[in-house]
Amino acid sequence: MSRVTIRIAAVFIAAAVAWPLLEVSGARAAELSAGVAVIDITPPVGYRMSGYFRERLSTGTSNPLKAKAVVFRQGDERAAIVICDIIGLSVDVSSRARRRASRKTGIPASNILIAATHSHTGPLYFGALRKHFHDLAVAKNGSDPHEKVDYSSELVAKITKVIAQADAAAEPVRLEAGSAEQQGLSFNRRFFMKNGPVRFNPGVLNPDIIRPAGPIDPEVGIVLFRSKRAVGAIAALVNFALHLDTVGGTKYAADYPFYLEQVLRGRYGDEFLLFFGTGTCGDINHIDVTKKERLKTDYIGRTLAETVIAEAGRLKPVSEPALAVRSEIVRVPLQKFGPEKIAWARESINKVGTREMSFLEQVEAYKILAVQMRGGVPIELEVQVFRLSRDVAVIGLPGEVFVDLGLAIKRASSFATTLVIELCQDAPGYIPTKKAFAEGSYETVNSRIAPGGGEAMVEAAVRLLKELGPGD
Repeated sequence: MSRVTIRIAAVFIAAAVAWPLLEVSGARAAELSAGVAVIDITPPVGYRMSGYFRERLSTGTSNPLKAKAVVFRQGDERAAIVICDIIGLSVDVSSRARRRASRKTGIPASNILIAATHSHTGPLYFGALRKHFHDLAVAKNGSDPHEKVDYSSELVAKITKVIAQADAAAEPVRLEAGSAEQQGLSFNRRFFMKNGPVRFNPGVLNPDIIRPAGPIDPEVGIVLFRSKRAVGAIAALVNFALHLDTVGGTKYAADYPFYLEQVLRGRYGDEFLLFFGTGTCGDINHIDVTKKERLKTDYIGRTLAETVIAEAGRLKPVSEPALAVRSEIVRVPLQKFGPEKIAWARESINKVGTREMSFLEQVEAYKILAVQMRGGVPIELEVQVFRLSRDVAVIGLPGEVFVDLGLAIKRASSFATTLVIELCQDAPGYIPTKKAFAEGSYETVNSRIAPGGGEAMVEAAVRLLKELGPGD
């Protein structure tokens, strides 16, 4: 059984009541309490790794993968957020974990958000590529030598356990929140080119690049947590829009948030715990095409940490926590393919990871099979909003969301600090804008949804924010 390390922290509580109901005859709202726990979710060495269109077997661990949970209490309201150092969550894992944790703790399943950081140096445990490699191994060996554990079931059990441990650790807390600007780490990876079409990652110093096809989101959202019985910060939720694909290789690693946490621990102590919520970065990476040198993983993490530390003294105290959770299911059509195209994909998947077909053709074959695994019905995209106070809100979205969509939510929010986290509950591939679908390239080829699904999620998030907002 994995060892669970419990740390007390503070973050945010979810309440299923509207703002006016939180104040009765001028009385103070109930005290905010929170607790956190962390558990190791690193798979065995030899398990397949995620992130690329080839079979990649792990050979070791650079730093362990973790699942971190925070449970919130205020009055009768309870909720939880879990952050996992993996590329994404299958609906099977997130739904089973939410149900089990709800039965164990009494927290409503709808008030539990489970997010992935999108590390490309974690396990490949679900999806069309995993099924393809697994089926080949079984056909060859009678069993899959690279899946000696049922990682999905282990992950469900560990997420359930870490939520229960955090629930048991709750104590009164106080919060501080705000945001800073971070330039020089994130870059839109889609470009208008001289020869016409938009291309993703066209190569550094490419003379055919005209300009980026979209913006970045330089905002670093910060919620700092302090125990009411201790001095100093004990945890933080940090939100930044930058792909976690900076490591490479065949060793498990949590990518740049690992170094972000290490530097913050140097400032706040070894027990300090970081919750890193990945922002909407479906079209954002760390590659500056105007320079040959790539930014290193540790540099990114340390630079972000310096930004957080510099801003910490200017964060505003959350003097009146009055928190709630709302969610909405957005039903979006999946892309459709005829029998001939599906047959082509089933044949072509055998060429993934080879030079027998182009990269985008490999991506398309994989995408078509991924869509077929969804059953052909409209996909249900769950949008969640956690209100922390009159001034602070956290939004959870499924998928790899384009930055324009996250920016649209922030622009429409009446909350002074709005954090938008992607890859919550489900990993349905890329969520591009309508504009990006018209432009094409890798992310749209690798998207499962029909155009307009991303904008529908934005509309849902804005509705929920207005419902929970402070009003006039």
